[in-house]
Amino acid sequence: MKYIIGIIILILLAVIVVLYTRTSHILSQLDKMLDNAIDNSFTEKNFTEEKLSKIESKMYRFLSSGNTSLKQIHSEKDRIKTLIADISHQTKTPISNILLYSQLLKEIPNLDDNARRIASQIEEQTEKLSFLTTSLIKTSRLENGIINVVPKENSIRKLIDNIDYCDAADAKGIHYIIAFVPEYIAVFDLKWTLEAVSNIVDNAIKYTASGGTVTISAREYEMFACVTITDTGIGMTEEETSRIFARFYRSPEVSDERGVGIGLYLAREILTRQGGYIKVSSQKGKGSTFSVFLPKKSNLSKL
Repeated sequence: MKYIIGIIILILLAVIVVLYTRTSHILSQLDKMLDNAIDNSFTEKNFTEEKLSKIESKMYRFLSSGNTSLKQIHSEKDRIKTLIADISHQTKTPISNILLYSQLLKEIPNLDDNARRIASQIEEQTEKLSFLTTSLIKTSRLENGIINVVPKENSIRKLIDNIDYCDAADAKGIHYIIAFVPEYIAVFDLKWTLEAVSNIVDNAIKYTASGGTVTISAREYEMFACVTITDTGIGMTEEETSRIFARFYRSPEVSDERGVGIGLYLAREILTRQGGYIKVSSQKGKGSTFSVFLPKKSNLSKL
């Protein structure tokens, strides 16, 4: 009896060893597949149907399908990139030419007032078209991953020092105040964060009447450095503050002003892509405050 029990135990142990080996092999294969998929090096030649178990086979087909879709996405993105570059190139030259011709028209001696007025209108509308085209191209590039936002440690003071709107504020009779900024350090892409903050400052000046004030300041929190842009402009209702970051949104009250409604959308996208965010508080008729939060350490791993 003991002899039979011993044989049964040995058989069971052998079965356990075989199952364990088989399971380890499957897990090892699956782990290798996933590693290759993560490294973007998964190819059909890595695994063959004959060598795979049922589970491995299903995983192989799943990863193969995903790999094919990824290649299609990259191919489509390359086509979009080419299209955007082509649009940018094809529109830049004629717009520049129209601007040049309209400026030359205005310089013609003895040009009558009506013709000079028409030339000025052509120049103004062409500048609007140039602004629209540039903004749309920037947005398309960002959305399709063509623009690479590269966050690294940068100075908040350097960011604010590069915001150049003194002349625009003076021309409109606006008090432009930059508060003293200590040497705060945060993690952000200087070029594109400057683009984001400049869009906000441009709006603040645009929607603040002569005699008003636009103030730029900064402060530091435990995890973020914050750049604040405060104006005494037209302000917004609570309903509008929840909509202003939508692409192409423009308040009916500012429809006569230059713009297409993507500046704040672009600003939020740039900040989000580097682990930051933006908040706004506003009162109708009293002004708005935009707060740009930039991480003191990279938050991209948490996104």
